Amino acid sequence: MPIFQLVGIAFVTAVAALILKGTKPELSFAVSIAGGVILLLIVFELFRDSASIFGEIADISGLDTAFVKILLKMVGIGYLVEFSAGVLNDFGQTSLADKLVFCGKLIVLVLAIPILESVLGLVKRLLELI
Repeated sequence: MPIFQLVGIAFVTAVAALILKGTKPELSFAVSIAGGVILLLIVFELFRDSASIFGEIADISGLDTAFVKILLKMVGIGYLVEFSAGVLNDFGQTSLADKLVFCGKLIVLVLAIPILESVLGLVKRLLELI
């Protein structure tokens, strides 16, 4: 099960970072970042293998696949920004992390515009039926 692999990597990374923090603090951060990148790579590989299911869901539900792609991008941006902001917080760059989160929210808002337009068009058509 991949969750055990992920947890194991996280704990080994954390212990190694704590051990290095006392003697080589600059390596401690490098180990933390490397562990985080390894975790992301494993999860991305798992996600890549199951990403086709979203296309199937779109086909079954009748949703436009473009909307599903937009939604997946929005979720991916949210996760990536959250992860990156956490790394920045680890570096003591709280202000920069907050700005990154704000920028990520703006990007998600921009990506949502086509979906909002579609919903408003649907509402307009429904109101015309009345």
